[in-house]
Amino acid sequence: MDDPNAKPLRTSTLVRRLLREHIRPYAGRLIVAGLCMALVAGTTALNAWLMQPVLDKVFLEKDATLLLVIPLAVLVVAIVKGLANFGQAYTMNYVGLNIVAALQRRMYRHLVAADLALFHGTASGKLTARFVNDVNMMRQAVSTTLTGMVKDALTLVFLVGLMVYQDWRLAILALIIFPVAILPVARLGKRMRRVSTGVQWEIGSFSAFLNETLQGIRHVKAYGMEAHESERADRTIGKMLKLYLRSAYTRAISTPIMETLGGIAVALVIYYGGSRVIAGETTPGTFFSFIAALIMAYQPAKSLAALNNNLQEGLSAAQRVFALLDTEPTIREKPDAAPLAVTAGTIRLEDVTFAYAPGEPALHDVSLEVPAGSLVALVGPSGAGKSTVMNLILRFYDPTEGRVTIDGTDIREATLSSLRGAIALVSQDVTLFDDTIGANIAYGRPGATQAEIEAAARDAAAHDFIAALPQGYDTVVGERGVKLSGGERQRIAIARAMLKDAPILLLDEATSSLDSESERHIQRALETLMRGRTTLVIAHRLSTVRHADRIIALVDGRVAETGRHAELLARNGVYARLHALQMQPDPASLTEEWEEGAPALAAGGR
Repeated sequence: MDDPNAKPLRTSTLVRRLLREHIRPYAGRLIVAGLCMALVAGTTALNAWLMQPVLDKVFLEKDATLLLVIPLAVLVVAIVKGLANFGQAYTMNYVGLNIVAALQRRMYRHLVAADLALFHGTASGKLTARFVNDVNMMRQAVSTTLTGMVKDALTLVFLVGLMVYQDWRLAILALIIFPVAILPVARLGKRMRRVSTGVQWEIGSFSAFLNETLQGIRHVKAYGMEAHESERADRTIGKMLKLYLRSAYTRAISTPIMETLGGIAVALVIYYGGSRVIAGETTPGTFFSFIAALIMAYQPAKSLAALNNNLQEGLSAAQRVFALLDTEPTIREKPDAAPLAVTAGTIRLEDVTFAYAPGEPALHDVSLEVPAGSLVALVGPSGAGKSTVMNLILRFYDPTEGRVTIDGTDIREATLSSLRGAIALVSQDVTLFDDTIGANIAYGRPGATQAEIEAAARDAAAHDFIAALPQGYDTVVGERGVKLSGGERQRIAIARAMLKDAPILLLDEATSSLDSESERHIQRALETLMRGRTTLVIAHRLSTVRHADRIIALVDGRVAETGRHAELLARNGVYARLHALQMQPDPASLTEEWEEGAPALAAGGR
């Protein structure tokens, strides 16, 4: 989806798609804009034509009547041209801005419906660049560049028509130069498309870099890495500078080409046309009217060359936007998908194998059950597959082999909204949005009342600290909840899950960020919440799952052993080894020993 070396699509292909998907709905307004552009072009040519009677009738023949008529005509032409310019500029900007809004809405809906794999494989800054930079370049291409090209092309047509009408021989002489410009202008356009693709790629990379650095600014400062990050920024900015300079060079090189060709055309016309005036074959007024038309035609001809570069930038942006829109999700509802009816809430994984990347399974032939209304804990080292199990239950991914069922229904047969509506999730990595505390708690139930929100907060031991804030539940938490402590963020996330009141709970060590006092309150609240509900918890501290109905130990993506706390300790296997490690007086050695011992533990567990 995001390849800076991707082969550019043909201009005609991209233009047709833009017309078909985004421009066609505004056909009526585009016709109005086209008529305004034709008026602008026609009045421009009329100004050139008025030079003939000024010279021949007013200056040479001393016609006093025309001396009054022509200035009035010039004034009328100027007013008409100004109004027409306003009409086409506003109309095209209206179309361009509406296309941008429609594209951004479409892109956002597409993104939130996309697979998690898309977000894991693409930096958020690059996706942001698609929304801001690329879409705005498309707006520029539609509302300004395309407008300019059509207007300039129409102006050229009118002026060339006038030139042919005035003196067809001079017109042929003047116009024979312009075909020579087509080849270099076309080559420059292709080069501009390639350069623009590189520029937009680097802008996306820089946006991702900025996003990463700013989110991790505490760690940057804590580790004294300001100079290192500044060097990274210098390298990225240097790459962008080189590409911008190449872009500027490509833009600028068209100017001397068009200036030279224009100068040749004017010189030839003056020499040949002057000879015809001297020979009496044409009048001075006709000749100067022709020269005026030629000089006026030079500007739109030069603009077309420059606008072609702008168009190529817009088309490069369009290709990137369409590449994103064409990324099809693999997690889709079947046409006959039905709402999931959760009667008991039994979850089963049946012979499930899953790999995030081909040839690298994260789960191997896993079969497990979370009985209705029970509390089941997943334990194991990092990378054992615990989070993968939850991802499959939420259908963020589909199994490579096997199936996941809830109350006997394959979740691939259910609608996504009903599946995820039946599940509440609390993870270690708490996500809060830059909104009020009340809105964050009610995120899973937007229609919840204030009383329900406060009740959920009380159950999550969050009400007291929220009430102590100056704005209470109306306090804005900041980006990712930056204004709150880790424990406060976790309690709000738990309150959110409580308010959702789903029949199935997925908890990724929901109390991991809490102090001991808060943890006691939360554990009691969770016990109440989990009663009668199916709960699957990823446990990092075994003290939190001692009373689980079932504990499943995963190692290297396989089920190593299953049982209750006392049973597993008695077996002296994987779980017992992990329990012994956590009871050591030096907790710092826990992770290292567990990770190093995982292969042996897995072998022992089997």
